[in-house]
Amino acid sequence: MSKVITHSLFTDFDIDLFKAGKHYRLYDKLGAHLIELDGVKGVYFAVWAPTARSVSVVGDFNFWTQGEHLLQVRWDSSGIWEGFIPNIEKGTTYKYKIKSNNGGIVTEKADPFAFYCEKPPHTASVVWDLDYKWDDTKWMENRQDHNALDKPYSVYEVHLGSWKRHEEDNRFLTYLEFAEDLVAYVKETGFTHVEFMPIMEYPYDPSWGYQLVGYFAPTSRFGQPQEFMVLVDRLHQAGIGVILDWVPSHFPDDAHGLGFFDGSNLFEHPDRKKGYHPDWKSLVFNYGRNEVRSFLISNALFWLQHYHADALRVDAVASMLYLDYSREEGEWEPNIYGGRENLDTISFLKEFNEAVYSNFEGVQTIAEESTSFPMVSRPTSIGGLGFGMKWMMGWMHDTLEYFQKDTVYRKYHQNDLTFSSTYAFSENFMLPLSHDEVVYGKKSIVGRMPGDEWQKFANLRLLYGYMFTHPGTKLLFMGCEFGQSAEWNFERSLDWHLHEYPYHEGVKKLITDLNSLYKTEPALYEKQFSPDGFEWINYSDHQNAVMSFIRKGVKVKDDVIIVCNFTQVIRENYRIGIPRKGKLKAIFNSDATIYGGSGIKNSVKLPIEAAPYDGRDYSIELTLPPLAVIVFKIV
Repeated sequence: MSKVITHSLFTDFDIDLFKAGKHYRLYDKLGAHLIELDGVKGVYFAVWAPTARSVSVVGDFNFWTQGEHLLQVRWDSSGIWEGFIPNIEKGTTYKYKIKSNNGGIVTEKADPFAFYCEKPPHTASVVWDLDYKWDDTKWMENRQDHNALDKPYSVYEVHLGSWKRHEEDNRFLTYLEFAEDLVAYVKETGFTHVEFMPIMEYPYDPSWGYQLVGYFAPTSRFGQPQEFMVLVDRLHQAGIGVILDWVPSHFPDDAHGLGFFDGSNLFEHPDRKKGYHPDWKSLVFNYGRNEVRSFLISNALFWLQHYHADALRVDAVASMLYLDYSREEGEWEPNIYGGRENLDTISFLKEFNEAVYSNFEGVQTIAEESTSFPMVSRPTSIGGLGFGMKWMMGWMHDTLEYFQKDTVYRKYHQNDLTFSSTYAFSENFMLPLSHDEVVYGKKSIVGRMPGDEWQKFANLRLLYGYMFTHPGTKLLFMGCEFGQSAEWNFERSLDWHLHEYPYHEGVKKLITDLNSLYKTEPALYEKQFSPDGFEWINYSDHQNAVMSFIRKGVKVKDDVIIVCNFTQVIRENYRIGIPRKGKLKAIFNSDATIYGGSGIKNSVKLPIEAAPYDGRDYSIELTLPPLAVIVFKIV
């Protein structure tokens, strides 16, 4: 029997789709697949390498000898090499040894479609399957009820390598350990979704996962692919959605990776001005090449199909959209219309979003996009990019800038806070306090707050209260939910011992209650992306640094009234306008003693007076606690 038997999983139609950039299920065809052929078990290999003169599979089964197991090139100029190697089993390590027509260059590459990789620093691919019996049917059938844009979205952003580690030797937890500890914790604190910073295989820990090599493989640092499936499954069973960070913006030039794959610029753009990323010293995909588009869109759909992901957060979209991103004059060339927009990327992102939303029910895509590029989260049918949501980076920057200021100066800067309302509904915004805000000398979130210890934590509680009542969905990076004091360090665990201290435990209790408030008050989510869901009461009281506004639900009875006091001065007899008569009941107060606050509050039910104020027919006098947000309902 020959060492490599001629066999193909590709039909002519598959090839046509691939060449046209419309094959979105390439993972069923390319890569290593355990099959049985004429009663013999083994593996079918297929790899795209159009510039290759020869491709051989090397691995521990043939002592990594080049030329022993040569794949055959297809006759249809697709550039795909394939063949069946008998008697190879699951768990076999392998690579592709590619001899190029380009100057005889020889490369040794991991499989771009491998389902599993060796544990770094080892770099080989591993023959694996995706067999798993899911137990999340209830979630998958009803996820539209959890994942729709008019539902609460409170996201806990997690870096698995540093959420928690084993105390004795600082080693990583496994996916199965996360399936116990993380699931229980997220359920306890009440977040609706977990977002994993990239879990696809990456060689270099300090990249936090943003330099991917194994696009189809969950990192082996924490266990096997099926064990990651268990983690997703358990989250779903607990009623928690899963968002995966996805990085189509760039990839590293590691020798075993996608760069210069077959001795040519196969995946990356051949023009350095478009194919190299100066910020991250990495390569950029060639979004105009059909086969590359098929690779990327297949990859996105793969995680939705085989790992039941509920949403993809797309990293660094701004770097993809602009030809001059992080480039000086002379380092970029304008598009055919003389503009700086990357037209290939724009059409790719539209196609990606259309593919995701048309193939899967109840999922979302979220863009990390830091510029004012228009209509990022608007449907492609009206000229948008087609994302479900977009990170509100402007809100994050302005809000943190404001909160860092000593309270005595805040009256001069209220515009920093109110400005977000002028564009809050131009996109479907998610408010992020992400990992990027707690590294590189920026300090932790609580570390940026002014004042003594009490004031720092009161400011933090106020910030979170303001964030959860501001229109838009929410994202909080791990550790922020209990006021981690130190900057995030990816090499060690969060400071879980801080829970022993009342202020930190108070913040955790506050976040738990804010999550509960967000989920139980329809006014905070039903119209979170619509101007109909928000109304100012008074945004111009700069002197006292107080803001008041209404969040509206579908039903008037669900409306909530929010009052924020951004100084440590207790405001007695503070009057605000009210839209209708009745009594005012406080349903949340960030100054409550259970959170570490001073416990200043109003009577349980305050009668609303028929006294015009703030342009309304009714009003009420309130006591405003120091550095606090209070949420009221009319009953």
